Amino acid sequence: MKPLWLAVVLLTLPLTLQAQQSLEQAQQQSQALVDDAVAAQQRINELDQATRAALEAYRHAVTQADALTDYSERMQQLVASQADEIASLQQQIDSVADTQREMLPLIRRMIESLDAFIALDLPFLLDEREERVARLQALLVDPDVSVAELYRRVLEAYQIESEYGRTLEAWRGALKDGDQQRVVEFLRVGRLMLFFQSLDGQHQGYWDAAHGQWQALPSSYRRALDQGMAIARNEQTPQMLRLPMPQVSVEVAP
Repeated sequence: MKPLWLAVVLLTLPLTLQAQQSLEQAQQQSQALVDDAVAAQQRINELDQATRAALEAYRHAVTQADALTDYSERMQQLVASQADEIASLQQQIDSVADTQREMLPLIRRMIESLDAFIALDLPFLLDEREERVARLQALLVDPDVSVAELYRRVLEAYQIESEYGRTLEAWRGALKDGDQQRVVEFLRVGRLMLFFQSLDGQHQGYWDAAHGQWQALPSSYRRALDQGMAIARNEQTPQMLRLPMPQVSVEVAP
């Protein structure tokens, strides 16, 4: 029986070696599959991370796009609002320009009327008053002076002229009588009368508006003129003055 068992052992030995080799080969293949699976899983994990990163980047991009859209809409609204404001300002500018064009002829006529009025008025402070009109005429053609400023200056000149009609004023100045000129004392009573008196008090006179010339006054008016000049200079309290006044003619309709 021993030879038989030996034969069996000898016969099965190659089979055992072959099985061992097959097992090892199977194990190697199995390990290779495991390695491939691990590598595949790593790639899947990497792809998953990349996908999540891409998704996050996409979401961020969408958020930025929404923010930019909102910003763009707000900017468009702001631009539209500014455009409306610009249009409104332009209308106001056009209106002001139209007003200025309409005002200039009026201001020119006011200056011309003031000049004519001074020429027809009592001849007091003529140098000062005519110089004021000349300055207004110069401002009228000055491009650096606004219409508003020019109008203000014209109204100021009218106000000054208006004040002359409500004041009593005395001053020393030159009296032109024909070709002669002498220094005298003047007394202006509103716009009613204009008197003069020589420095020595020997000669008195008044402006005759009807004839456009100076007329002499009797010496009896010397005291009244002295008092009037003192009142005008605040050297004496106001009181009634006995001075000649222009005659007022009244026309009665038939």
